[in-house]
Amino acid sequence: MIATVVTPVGDWSLWGLMASYLPVLVAAWAATLVATPVIRSIAIATNVVDRPDDARKLHSRPIAYLGGIAVFVGLIVGIAVSYTIDAPISFRPVPISVVVAMMAVTATGFIDDVWGLDPWFKTVGLLVAAGLMSLYGGIGTQTAAAFLAYFTGHGQIGFDVSIAGAVWYVNITEWVGVGLVAVFVLGGCNASNLIDGLDGLLSGTTMIIAGGLLMISLLMTLHLTTSSLGQIESTLSQHILESEGITLAGARTSLCMAVIGATLAFLVYNFNPAQIFLGDTGSLLLGYTCVTIVLMLGEMGQTHFVLAGLIVFGLPIVDTVLAIFRRKVQGLPASSPDANHLHHILKRSLGTVKLAVIGMWSIEAVLASIGVALAALSLTHELRVMGIYLVFIAIFGGVAVAGIVMGRRAMKARQSDS
Repeated sequence: MIATVVTPVGDWSLWGLMASYLPVLVAAWAATLVATPVIRSIAIATNVVDRPDDARKLHSRPIAYLGGIAVFVGLIVGIAVSYTIDAPISFRPVPISVVVAMMAVTATGFIDDVWGLDPWFKTVGLLVAAGLMSLYGGIGTQTAAAFLAYFTGHGQIGFDVSIAGAVWYVNITEWVGVGLVAVFVLGGCNASNLIDGLDGLLSGTTMIIAGGLLMISLLMTLHLTTSSLGQIESTLSQHILESEGITLAGARTSLCMAVIGATLAFLVYNFNPAQIFLGDTGSLLLGYTCVTIVLMLGEMGQTHFVLAGLIVFGLPIVDTVLAIFRRKVQGLPASSPDANHLHHILKRSLGTVKLAVIGMWSIEAVLASIGVALAALSLTHELRVMGIYLVFIAIFGGVAVAGIVMGRRAMKARQSDS
């Protein structure tokens, strides 16, 4: 087992820590910048394009799909470069299970973009990714343990089962962790998919999200202590300790840098007027990667940092919550498509795609700033943990109420028209 060590990051500045992982961002940016036009040419040649309609798809001509493949290439190159960084021995690299799960998500989105998938098959693909991340990477299990401890007083719950003379230990916490990760992955991927409706909207939004998550991750890294490393070490399996390290601080930072680099490069081709779209390949992949980083914030069971991360990931959640409550009030299925997402409303109000996208980015920047500020205040003990819970409930509770109001107005408008 790796001995508990004091990580030297306490002697680094915030900017110094960022600079050490800057090669990841540059590599992801360069790889995506080169890969995108190649993927675009292939998509056009094979007729994998998105055709406009008169309802929800607002572009005027067919646009190449499969931009998510270029983003995937950038992320993988960035992650590969992160393995070469001379990080402290206690820092875990991006777990291979996360990389394999990214491949599963990308494959799911690719098949859907090219051939179409039944929603259930898409769900299975995302659940496979969630299982890989939690069961083999141990990500999300400590958040589940903290959740169970809050309600039961015991973070680790399990029991022995005797079958044919053999005794098997059933770890309830581990399976709750799997379920929690599954909810995060399904929710995050679908939320990202929902806001991918205007040129550059999701790629730019994700870049802002990754920037916010990067700041939280770096601040948490600078506050690492011998005690906190020992706490993390006590929860990890022998295999992870021997092969990877202790804290996910390095993995979080690497993923954030890779996402920023890849989305920044993709925006060159994706901003209005877009030359290529992310497709489900990209929207699911970006949603999955952001959710993974958010879950990594809770490696010591700090559910308040996970909530702060969810606030940073706020715009996709806000739009999804609004859609669910808006549709349910009208008696419609939660998955029923409409042209009343936030980006549709801003497009109608502001008149142009560019202004609508900038408006959406501005909303996301505010949410990201709130999440980062809450995490920073918590780390310096200027804000109690409960404060983050209250802000989280206030933001998304208010969004739910707004969704109900929007739904009722839509019902009244429909009734008056009839």
